[in-house]
Amino acid sequence: MGSSTRRILVPFHGEGAGEADLTWAQLGIWQTMRDTGLSMNIGGTVAMPPGTPVESMQTLLRYLVSRHQALRTRLRFGDPVRQVVSESGEVPLDVIDVIDVVSTDEEPEAVAEALRLRYEAAPFDYEAEWPVRMGVVCRDGSVTHVVVLYCHVAVDGFGIDAIVRDMAHLDPATGTTAAPLPGLTPLEMAAKQATASGRRQSDKSLRHWEQILRAIPARRFGVSDDPREPRYWELTHRSPAMHLAMQLVAHRTGAGVGYVVLAAYSVALARLTGRNPSVAQLVVSNRFRPGCADSVSQLAQLSICAVDVAGATFDEVVGRAWTAATNAYMHGHFDPLALTAMLERVRADRGDVDFSIIVNDRRTRDGAPPPADDLATPVQLADAMPLSTSWWNRKVDVLDAELNISVDAAPGAVDVSICADTHRLSPADIQALAAEMERVTVEAAFDAASPTGVAVGVGEHQTVAG
Repeated sequence: MGSSTRRILVPFHGEGAGEADLTWAQLGIWQTMRDTGLSMNIGGTVAMPPGTPVESMQTLLRYLVSRHQALRTRLRFGDPVRQVVSESGEVPLDVIDVIDVVSTDEEPEAVAEALRLRYEAAPFDYEAEWPVRMGVVCRDGSVTHVVVLYCHVAVDGFGIDAIVRDMAHLDPATGTTAAPLPGLTPLEMAAKQATASGRRQSDKSLRHWEQILRAIPARRFGVSDDPREPRYWELTHRSPAMHLAMQLVAHRTGAGVGYVVLAAYSVALARLTGRNPSVAQLVVSNRFRPGCADSVSQLAQLSICAVDVAGATFDEVVGRAWTAATNAYMHGHFDPLALTAMLERVRADRGDVDFSIIVNDRRTRDGAPPPADDLATPVQLADAMPLSTSWWNRKVDVLDAELNISVDAAPGAVDVSICADTHRLSPADIQALAAEMERVTVEAAFDAASPTGVAVGVGEHQTVAG
């Protein structure tokens, strides 16, 4: 036996309790989790300094749950589902003591990863379980790793960032803080969204959605000639060349690297499908809204944009991507129930509209290019081209979109992960899309006049405003 497990119940008590409807962002992610059956738990593992005691992790867990209403929130099922915030209770801390290691699977790092995978895979008991799971791995009496996973209804990735920032306010001697609570709570956000001002914001956002949905081509993909089971396949394409090329284009155009990513996707998809404009749903943090920057909560929503790539240079498409994305960010705060009603009206008028595409740039938040002195030369870019690698990852029965593209940082490269419905895009099409995203950025790296190669009038093009 390489380890033993015990559970400590950590009592907490915090200010504020009550019940309210789900916020728009909570409801949106809840609908996705309900419809797909995916847990979507988020978090990770942190290696701890030598000599870290278990007691310090108890103090931290008590502090976080006591301080942040989102971590004391559970759901009450009904019509509608509601959120319930409690003042006090007990939250478990799992402690795994590693002893008598006889294989690499029993090393603390491997034990922590196994715990993370278990926390990540198992859906929360949304009515009975607190929305945070914390476990520590110990060796020789000290913590080596801490594993924390959160229910996605409670917090998003930016909410986790806010939690990490707030940890600096913890006084380890007392387990408390005198710092004011950062940002709006979920109960405050729910109340704000229920006001007349909140309804106007939602209505404005949905007018933006409807304008695009009524203008874009109704169909985006055809029928795959190579459907597979499981239905959804994910490819990761790691490209040092695309990383260098995106920085060059960003520096030349003055746009953030994220907009170059969106432009690359838009051109590549139009080339592959023959449909223009290219459509995407972007993840909107909503952290720029008043009281939201440091809020420990779920605030992220998807917002639609369409990028016209026809008859243009790639640099021009980067500018169009900036405009489209900015409009999406400004209109990413809305009532999902009202969105559903609007979609039903649009479908009644023109049939089903194919827009189930998510593009999520998960790299550094600002994506700023490096100084001019650090940009790649033509020789360096050419040398990077043969270094690209691709591999298949998960193959699953359900996904939250027909096409989901995630962009992550890698050492000296960028990872473009494309997970798609193989009944709409074959595995070969998925590979071709990844390669095309790389190709269009490399083509434009040193050529401000590089054309998209998509002619005006291709597919079912109509003019779309941002």
